[in-house]
Amino acid sequence: MATQIARLATPGGAVWAVCVPGGFAVLPTRFATTAALIEQGEPEWRAARNCKPDMALAEAEFLSPVTAPCRVICQGANYRQHMIESGMNPDAKNFNMFFEKSDASIAPPVGEVIRPAHVRLLDYEIELGLVMRAHVSAERAVTRQDLPDLVFGIVIANDISARDVQLPQTQFFKGKSYRGFCPVGPYITILRREEFSAIDSLNLTLAVNGEVRQHDNTKNLVFKPAETLAELTGFSDLAPGDLLLTGTPAGCALRVPPPAVRRVMQLFGERFLWRAFLASQGKRREYLRPGDTMSLKIESENGTINLGEQRTTVRGAV
Repeated sequence: MATQIARLATPGGAVWAVCVPGGFAVLPTRFATTAALIEQGEPEWRAARNCKPDMALAEAEFLSPVTAPCRVICQGANYRQHMIESGMNPDAKNFNMFFEKSDASIAPPVGEVIRPAHVRLLDYEIELGLVMRAHVSAERAVTRQDLPDLVFGIVIANDISARDVQLPQTQFFKGKSYRGFCPVGPYITILRREEFSAIDSLNLTLAVNGEVRQHDNTKNLVFKPAETLAELTGFSDLAPGDLLLTGTPAGCALRVPPPAVRRVMQLFGERFLWRAFLASQGKRREYLRPGDTMSLKIESENGTINLGEQRTTVRGAV
């Protein structure tokens, strides 16, 4: 059975705890980072699975189970329908699109997300996150059977994006890296080796104010985790505690005009293009506004793997 580990706030500081029947069994060592938990904490979290709870679920104040410093690496447009929705042909895609978010964007899974004062097109993106286990400093072949050697656990993440920064400024890093733009958790779910096949059949669901906006299954990923990691290790080092976001399903607030329309718009110049883009996107009710509450869930089709629920509310900048 999968193990769920949370990082919780207490009056004495942050603690790590394993979810057990009736609540949480707190680990005796207060590992400073997720990397330290991964590299030093296995004896403790394994033992805690058989302990009685020290804390009730209702008392828990969740923190992100992924801590800075770390790398937050993202895959762009990696679900078939999302690619089609974005004007791409998934069958013609030969390589991943990789980019990064700042680790300053990492935030708790329950609480508030602040919309910066200059942002109006605030978007959501539910993603399955892979938390790295191993140090990697050279290219390596990766099969599905190798995943437990590279991946410590899986998490829910929300790749929140300021579209009116990301696209007109061509700034993926800036538009996705504002503080609080990556709520993570509530748990790191550690799969047993024989459970890793479940990664290929997880349902992702994001709702805003109770309305389902995104719903898909990881079986529809264009690039699965093993081939993604094989490509990624070809040019990038990885370290324990790094976070890989594997892409978001269709249903974001963003709607990119069809290629033919974009070509016509570009004839009028870049300034006209982005002015028209911002005007059309500003009419879409799907963009997040202060007071909106997002609920995110990831679970296996048979319910045996459940990553918990993430709930965050948008607040306007003061």
